[in-house]
Amino acid sequence: MNFDFPTFLVLACLLTGGIWLMDAVLFAPRRRRASASSTVDSTHAEADTPERGYKEPVIVEYARSFFPVILIVLLLRSFLVEPFRIPSGSMMPTLLVGDFILVNKFAYGLRWPVLNRKFAEVGAPERGDVAVFRFPQDPSTDYIKRIVGVPGDELRYRDKTLYVNGEPAAQTPAGAYLGVGAGASMTDTDLRLEDLTGREYQILVDPRAPDYKCTPFSGLAIGAQIKVPEGSYFVMGDNRDNSNDSRCWGFVPEENLVGKAVAIWMSWDTELDGFPVDWGRLGNLIK
Repeated sequence: MNFDFPTFLVLACLLTGGIWLMDAVLFAPRRRRASASSTVDSTHAEADTPERGYKEPVIVEYARSFFPVILIVLLLRSFLVEPFRIPSGSMMPTLLVGDFILVNKFAYGLRWPVLNRKFAEVGAPERGDVAVFRFPQDPSTDYIKRIVGVPGDELRYRDKTLYVNGEPAAQTPAGAYLGVGAGASMTDTDLRLEDLTGREYQILVDPRAPDYKCTPFSGLAIGAQIKVPEGSYFVMGDNRDNSNDSRCWGFVPEENLVGKAVAIWMSWDTELDGFPVDWGRLGNLIK
């Protein structure tokens, strides 16, 4: 069961803010009046301090302390950047198992938290973007893949080559891949540089594997051409022969997009030899 952190943040923000506001409007004035009306002698002139008559309830004190923190986290996570962890090798070699990444939440427009409804247009996905999205077959699960087709594109994947609008995405051999840690099983697969309409990035290809390791989704035949409908995107993993992507389950609706992956801020792989942090990956931009 996935923990719904955005909903938790919204509820926590409403609860702490509501307690603080209710106390400020209804109860704090009463405490101040009660404190002011109390009779004290000159040696107790500070009777209206919290230590005496104007004592703030503990629950209000906690709410007043936590509300600004929760609100700031909610705003940052909803509208600016959100951290994600890479759980699988489907985006190797671009992203490795255990990478912690930052996702730009406003790259594809601003959305209300929990509701996920866009209220401000900022930008649109482009071919080559590495995007996080809610899995169409299970929106409670986040996926990360590379966008290879935008609305209106005609795509074909045949003989390990991606064709966009009739033109093959150029591939340049870059030798055999040497995997480490959790990615060691991908050692000796082909490392290639793919150029998707001017955007070059690394992919892994296993020449011995079929183009489709799954049954293509309804409407797509193996090696056939398909058009990306309006409001949808076609995505693929950079680890082409070890990725559960649009070839298997279809298009990603625009409303499922979460944001654009921009950088790696931590890489933690317990299967690495020695210390589990890959220091060389920290701060790398995602392209």
